Amino acid sequence: MASVDLRSDTVTKPTPGMLKAMTEAPVGDDVFRDDPSVNAFEEKVADMFGKEAGLFVPSGVMSNQICLYQLTKPGDEVILDELAHIFNYEAGSAALISGVQLRPLKGNRGMLDANQVEAAIRTTNDWDPHTRVVAVENTTNKGGGAVYPLKVLQEIGDVARRNGLFYHLDGARIWNALAANRYKAKEVGTLFDTISVCFSKGLGAPVGSMMLAEKSVIRDARRTRKMLGGGMRQVGLLAAAADYALEHHFSLLEADFYRAKKLAEVISESGSFRVKSESVESNILLFDTEKPANKVLAELNSAGIWMSAFGPYTIRAVFHHQITDADFSKVCAWFESYEPGPKP
Repeated sequence: MASVDLRSDTVTKPTPGMLKAMTEAPVGDDVFRDDPSVNAFEEKVADMFGKEAGLFVPSGVMSNQICLYQLTKPGDEVILDELAHIFNYEAGSAALISGVQLRPLKGNRGMLDANQVEAAIRTTNDWDPHTRVVAVENTTNKGGGAVYPLKVLQEIGDVARRNGLFYHLDGARIWNALAANRYKAKEVGTLFDTISVCFSKGLGAPVGSMMLAEKSVIRDARRTRKMLGGGMRQVGLLAAAADYALEHHFSLLEADFYRAKKLAEVISESGSFRVKSESVESNILLFDTEKPANKVLAELNSAGIWMSAFGPYTIRAVFHHQITDADFSKVCAWFESYEPGPKP
């Protein structure tokens, strides 16, 4: 029997409908800007978020890093949360590619507030790194899928504008925030100077992210993408997969939220783990263990359930559209019958 894979929402496989869309996509050479599938998809997503243009790229890391490169110069500083993906999971690339310093702040579940941001803005003294960008992640990964309230995003944006700073959104899982009906894409998109969105997480495309910004920024970013090795050719095949995912899988995200919330309740009721079900806002669930997380993961693995460690005593489960009802029942049953044994 196949394992239930809750390590990430990046583990999905292309569906038959997606593969059909890929094989039927008209393609050209995107470096020459004549791939019709890519061009149409960039325009479509940019319009969704109220931005002038988009740039299709291989990964969310590349998209984030191109955005920072376009907005900064060496010696600048970027304000972000200490749990941010840019700070934790992008291999120090902001320092290497853009020559900038990251200023991580301790927020709430990966989310900042306007007062924190304002207090962290540097002076323009010669000896200070100059604050140039405020970057937020929505939903938060290490924060357990927390969703920024629109009011907070607006307040941080007001601080950025008052202080002449750029405002960047790492929206790798923005689709989950939108599916939760917290706000519309344009309500969020028009707040930011640059946006990165990902299609290979909850939406289930095999590859692909997109940078969104003004046309002039995207024009320069196209060259930066080429410098980083992201200039692709008949990439309409991948754009078609991402477009299919957006059209057919966005509506499935709500079921992921339900399952994450329900599993949190089951885990809480088991009494063997610690979790706050009210903190589950999207498809990511974090729970704490009494045993070391790697020991609990070994027990889960032996039952054909895959999750991932998110700390010495913390485990992450991430739901996606290829988790079936039978899969979900199996996971719930494991926690309902769990016997922790003697404490280590």
